Amino acid sequence: MQKTSLFFIAACCIANAGQKRDYAHTTRKNVQETYRLNHIHQTVDFVRSKHKQYLPLQQTKMTMWEALEYLDTFVDDGDPDLGLSQIHHAIQTAEAIKKDGHPEWLILVGLIHDAGKILYRFGEPQWAVVCDTFPVGCAFSDTIVYHELFKDNPDRVNAHYNSRHGIYKNCCGLEQVLMSWGHDEYLYHVVKNYLPEQAQYIIRYHSFYPQHQHSAYDHLLSVYDQQMFDWVKLFNKYDLYSKEEVAVDLEKLKPYYKALVEKYFPEPLQW
Repeated sequence: MQKTSLFFIAACCIANAGQKRDYAHTTRKNVQETYRLNHIHQTVDFVRSKHKQYLPLQQTKMTMWEALEYLDTFVDDGDPDLGLSQIHHAIQTAEAIKKDGHPEWLILVGLIHDAGKILYRFGEPQWAVVCDTFPVGCAFSDTIVYHELFKDNPDRVNAHYNSRHGIYKNCCGLEQVLMSWGHDEYLYHVVKNYLPEQAQYIIRYHSFYPQHQHSAYDHLLSVYDQQMFDWVKLFNKYDLYSKEEVAVDLEKLKPYYKALVEKYFPEPLQW
């Protein structure tokens, strides 16, 4: 796809953002409470502790398809738009990408992008699994959903962490930035050795809405990040606007998607 097309799709996505993610009027219970706990507890120390706990990837060994099947038992309490289990959202996203004729690897990303929510199977509370992501170690942007709920986060009053740049240098690049802990960062580390660079980047930052909708952290992005975010914005169109409260026919679609998963991940993965 031409770069100009990526910019066009991203612009359309942002222009239509008001049609989804209406946190002020969501009828789904637990959304605000999930964000309240997320915004209190996502600190530099917490994120570092989760990296130490999970990123050695020693929790279990399972196939990607097994992980996806677990998502059929998980409903995201931080999502204001969808009350179906995550396997339905995964296939809705992948089907929309396939319909538009995108590369096979992007269809796969649509299918697996939330597989990191398997964290709930290891005992993590929803606020440490779901929700939009954001940098820790610097000031919390007022574009973050329920920004006012950061008032009880201890990093907010820590002089090392509450300035615009905090512990980071200008345009240091997101590779140097600690993001709030959740399914994005976790899955990135599980699959990074198996997927194209663009796919890895989408998985790692697809929940970073303060940046891909509001450019709130441009001062931390490198030139590389600015270029790669075109792919995140393209993917967001499908992640967000494919959501429907209509269950997909899992049995009908399973053969195609199981074969796709096994093509890229033929062996069990370390989680």
